[in-house]
Amino acid sequence: MRGRFITFEGPEGSGKSTHVQLLADRLKAEGRKVLVTREPGGTCLAEKIRSLVREELDDPPVTRSEVLLFLAARAQVVSQVIRPALARGEWVLCDRFADSTFAYQGYGRGIDVGLLRNFNDFATEGLMPDLTILLDVPLEVSRVRLAERQAATSTAADRIEQAGVMFHRRLREGFLELAKADPARFAVIDSSGSRESVADAVHAAVGRLVDGTGIGGKSR
Repeated sequence: MRGRFITFEGPEGSGKSTHVQLLADRLKAEGRKVLVTREPGGTCLAEKIRSLVREELDDPPVTRSEVLLFLAARAQVVSQVIRPALARGEWVLCDRFADSTFAYQGYGRGIDVGLLRNFNDFATEGLMPDLTILLDVPLEVSRVRLAERQAATSTAADRIEQAGVMFHRRLREGFLELAKADPARFAVIDSSGSRESVADAVHAAVGRLVDGTGIGGKSR
């Protein structure tokens, strides 16, 4: 039996990495085989691409190059990691996937989303998630969380996190538009609440997927 493919999306500071791991732990406790990966990343080549697109470089990628780098990393992780795991019957949880390209490079950078979808279909051979968890967070909360994380880890904001307020506002609005257009796949969860309440909402959305009752809508 083919496994399930669940992706986590959201603005910076929405808690994706935390809730990917919390869900993975919960699913494993229920006896499921789970593989966790991330984008860009998940393979040796894709991790090198991650460094190129996120670090502050003397020669940063132009927008079209940025798109192609993300897609190259995605093609690699889909072929080498995600599809083989699904074929083994495993549950794959991915921290970001195609919707990040549509939101960041489409709504954020201004590239035609229809064109991005065509490129993405080529990179993934048409693979789409069974469920996408969109962790939504207001811009003000996002900025505070980013500052706290950087202070706690003694790291500076990366190239994408440094994009201006208007970019990140377009980004959030883009994610919400994507979810509105595909309610059967998206579960929109307000991640400004407690970690426990958000984790419970994520698990409930996964439960609806398992039960076959659909996703559709917001958990607020």
